[in-house]
Amino acid sequence: MAEGWSQAPLPSVVWFQEGPGILAVDFHEQGVPLIRLAGLGGHEVSLNKCNYLDPAKVERRWKHFRVDRGDILVSTSASFGRPAVVGSVAEGAIPYTGIIRFRSASPDLDQGYLKAFLRSAGFMQQAEAAASGSVISHFGPSHLKRMEIPLPPLAVQRWIAGFHQTIDDKIELNRRMNETLEAMAQAIFRDWFVDFGPARRKTEGATDPVAIIGGLTPDPARAAELAGLFPATLGENGLPEGWREQPLDQIADFLNGLALQKYPSVVGEPSLPVIKIAELRNGLTDKSNRASPQLPPKYIVRDGDYLFSWSGSLMAKVWTEGDGALNQHLFKVTSNDYPQWFYAAWVERHLPEFQRIAASKATTMGHIQRGHLSGAMTVCPPMTTIEAMSSVLAPLWERRIHNDLESRTLAETRDYLLPRLMSGAVRVGEAQAQDAAA
Repeated sequence: MAEGWSQAPLPSVVWFQEGPGILAVDFHEQGVPLIRLAGLGGHEVSLNKCNYLDPAKVERRWKHFRVDRGDILVSTSASFGRPAVVGSVAEGAIPYTGIIRFRSASPDLDQGYLKAFLRSAGFMQQAEAAASGSVISHFGPSHLKRMEIPLPPLAVQRWIAGFHQTIDDKIELNRRMNETLEAMAQAIFRDWFVDFGPARRKTEGATDPVAIIGGLTPDPARAAELAGLFPATLGENGLPEGWREQPLDQIADFLNGLALQKYPSVVGEPSLPVIKIAELRNGLTDKSNRASPQLPPKYIVRDGDYLFSWSGSLMAKVWTEGDGALNQHLFKVTSNDYPQWFYAAWVERHLPEFQRIAASKATTMGHIQRGHLSGAMTVCPPMTTIEAMSSVLAPLWERRIHNDLESRTLAETRDYLLPRLMSGAVRVGEAQAQDAAA
């Protein structure tokens, strides 16, 4: 700790409160929102997947749990951490049990600095130590009472808060941008490959290229080029003339991961994090298993690889967390013929059905089989058409990957500097230089 800085018991400067335990019988279709873990995934608290409570019952039993704007909520259950700030959307809602709200209770503690502290490795390390080896999902206010928070001078706190907020704002901007890019790409894909909109509009007599392609671009020359990709007739099979159906496993290869216990890491030697379903969903952590890098190269995952978990909680995404080892129950999806945006869009098109199949299995871990990939059909234009379509859809896909990689770099910079700033090991001037370099 830098000279003149202090370390304070957390309860002496912070007010905190865990949300109440509320039974499902109290859930309603409308009323006061009950914030769930899903609402803490972004920069600001949302009402994603929330339940609702009877306002009269809230007034009688839980009104002192209503959150105020500016409160910081942190999950202490399945996914520990993830601080999010209460804004206008969630103001007055009730946080569910397993979510703790924090508020500065001292003029010596800046609220923005408190949020940065709750994001820092220092907080996480204390939380794990306070839990005394118990499962972190049981962490609660009793553990917080045994923790401390470093207190630099207020001016330094505010600079650290601003540094943290700037990075968080950029990460949040990237997340929102990716939501927009994904929605655009899905809309185009659905129109072109599911509804066959341009071909149908041609068969109905449309001649304006902009109208044919659904107003994708106002540039007449570009619109005419894109409109020319689509045939003016539909075949007897209902597909645009010259297009054909293919099973999903014929347009891409689905490489299943390994049982990586056979490739154990060796202490003191290089190793790779093991990418399991949990890592695919939540990213790498210090608790991720490790494996020897001496495994067949095709089982090493790189940034930009497309992964698909076929058991448990089925999901698919582009990996952007650095090199790792592909564990069983995950597919690495590749193709020698088709671009990634194309086969990934078809995987995601069939994903809801795959999830239903897995959920219907009377086992502890639902899954799909390779036969389900063979039964999932795709629609494939000629390769020359696919290549031309890539000029529209590939940039949207690649920009999303770029944004995710940029956000990872920003988060690594934030997480590296925060504990050093809070301890005084790195001074504000040095941090500005390092931040600029990053």
